[in-house]
Amino acid sequence: MPTLTEPKLISGNANLPLAEAIARRMSLHRGMDQGLVDARVERFNDGEIFVEVFENVRGEDMFIIQPTSNPANDNLMELLIIADALRRSSAQRITAVIPYFGYARQDRRTKARTPISAKLVANMLVEAGVERILTMDLHAAQIQGFFDIPVDNLYASPIFALDVKNQFADQMEDLMVVSPDVGGVARARELAKRINAPLSIVDKRREKPGEVAEMTVIGDVSDKICLIVDDMCDTAGTLCKAAQVLLDNGAKEVHAYISHGVMSGPAVERVSNSVMKSLVITDSIQPTEEILKTPNIRILPTAPLFTQAILNIWHGTSVSSLFDDKTLIPIYEHLTASR
Repeated sequence: MPTLTEPKLISGNANLPLAEAIARRMSLHRGMDQGLVDARVERFNDGEIFVEVFENVRGEDMFIIQPTSNPANDNLMELLIIADALRRSSAQRITAVIPYFGYARQDRRTKARTPISAKLVANMLVEAGVERILTMDLHAAQIQGFFDIPVDNLYASPIFALDVKNQFADQMEDLMVVSPDVGGVARARELAKRINAPLSIVDKRREKPGEVAEMTVIGDVSDKICLIVDDMCDTAGTLCKAAQVLLDNGAKEVHAYISHGVMSGPAVERVSNSVMKSLVITDSIQPTEEILKTPNIRILPTAPLFTQAILNIWHGTSVSSLFDDKTLIPIYEHLTASR
């Protein structure tokens, strides 16, 4: 059945390079120019955000590309106001493409008199007019249940698996996938299954938030190339300490594959001075110049994945098909070219 509406992309200021990369790939896929919708997203002198859309979007299928990364509150407000502007301009459907979903760590009440901020953000997005969410590697899978609208949660592990097979083609039998905590075992197991590698866990105990008191390795990592897998790297304290503990337990090398490079505070300095051979992150959050200049940090693009997901949503076809190597390999040829 022919699609009557056109997919149109609009972006806030959180990650313009990613939005532009998605637009370029959509142009390639569709054989026609697919630029970002002409709009301005600005701030008044007092910090208020103002949005003006310069193109007609009536009856169109709109996709807002905006991670809610640092500064989280500004980027979230941009997303909400863009959605409101599109709804009031009679867009047929509004999908929020949120490569990195901020506030995801506040997904439950950890103690008395604390908020569930992820649920609040979900309510705000729906109230603003968002009718569908497309995101990647939610910190907690149950956040999908906070929405009464469809949520498509993509995974970075299939992309990581392709990269691992390319980077460690001759050393696959030496690999060991490591979860940096018990809570991330399911995520690490997913990559371990894809590359047919054993799984280990670093059990950490915190004295207070942000400080790790003790780490114990569960599993034999002797003479193994360890791949630490997690959904985000914030200050990199836990990550760098886990890498050192793995080496102390006999690991040959340590690498890390992290979906979202939050990289706040001393993170870049810690990673560059750490024992890790490499840290691989995606561009779900726009990398800073400091990150780009750090030799042991590599960045994998998410534009091919998000572009295909957007096209599948527009066509009404399966998004979960993107978890399959047969679908991913053609759109990530650069990761498999040397195999």
